[in-house]
Amino acid sequence: MKVITFGELMLRLSPAGYHNRIVQAGQFDAVYGGGEANVAVSLANYGHEACFVSKLPRHEVGDAAIGALRRYGVNTDFVARGGNRVGIYYLESGSAMRPSKVIYDRAGSSIAEATESDFDFDAIMQGADWFHFSGITPALSAGCANLTRKACEAAKRNGLTVSCDLNYRKKLWTPEEAQRVMRPLMQYVDVCIGNEEDAELCLGFKPEADVAAGKTDAEGYKAVFEQMYREFGFKYIASTLRESFSASHNGWKAMIYDGKEFYSSKRYDIQPIVDRVGGGDAFSGGLIHGLLCKWSAAAALEFAVAASALKHTINGDFNLVSESEVEALVGGDGSGRVQR
Repeated sequence: MKVITFGELMLRLSPAGYHNRIVQAGQFDAVYGGGEANVAVSLANYGHEACFVSKLPRHEVGDAAIGALRRYGVNTDFVARGGNRVGIYYLESGSAMRPSKVIYDRAGSSIAEATESDFDFDAIMQGADWFHFSGITPALSAGCANLTRKACEAAKRNGLTVSCDLNYRKKLWTPEEAQRVMRPLMQYVDVCIGNEEDAELCLGFKPEADVAAGKTDAEGYKAVFEQMYREFGFKYIASTLRESFSASHNGWKAMIYDGKEFYSSKRYDIQPIVDRVGGGDAFSGGLIHGLLCKWSAAAALEFAVAASALKHTINGDFNLVSESEVEALVGGDGSGRVQR
């Protein structure tokens, strides 16, 4: 199956070696990642034709970013070239009671300054089955918000299923700005993905649950899922539920609703966390895979939750696991024993 994702690919810089604070760093480890790019890598690993759409400058850093995706089988034929810079983010990974921190240096990136002339979305969507975007992309600039809408329109004209990970980022926009842009985009969306904060800040729906305190009873989410279903007519609504006991120890599960049945997944206790960045994207990639394979909503959700749990054990933005590795965890093999 062919999946199109659209967004920003960024350079991630993290303190190298045993140092874990930016003020300590004499050098940085460099990897590439970004919400929709991370989803594309997951889907390529599961055997789909994954195509990432973006814009990157015509220089060596842009080439390296594209090479990072091609290494894992992602099609980059629709990445426009031009502009002046690749967006950067600095990641300081947390531990125990010290939280992780992200510093953005992405203003004026090539994708943020892209225009309609950079993309022929109807041609891009030809022959594809699925289109995925996140709330990060329209938050980058007014131009990106317009491009996201144009991509959604082309996807619907060409018969694609459209999914959106709401992915609210407070460093990019306010709740008022987010709702002004995101709510109109929901008319194109078939599968809506997010957590409790995303639903409230991007769409204005607040579940009756306190996830930080570990209160993740399904009934607190069922009511808000039903409200979202009635207002926007989504085929599926899925929410990840993170219990953050510390930066190193999280509980992790998810829920899905199809307008009739409400399903809650198995819960994973993740400790210690190697790298939680990209965990939500790993969930999106797993859910899209399951739905593309026409599994039941429950089976797709269990695969997605297991895939995202595994991502927490892998450094970098990309979830570098195979379908068989995820299925082994779904089946109950979480011992971590050496495979010989």
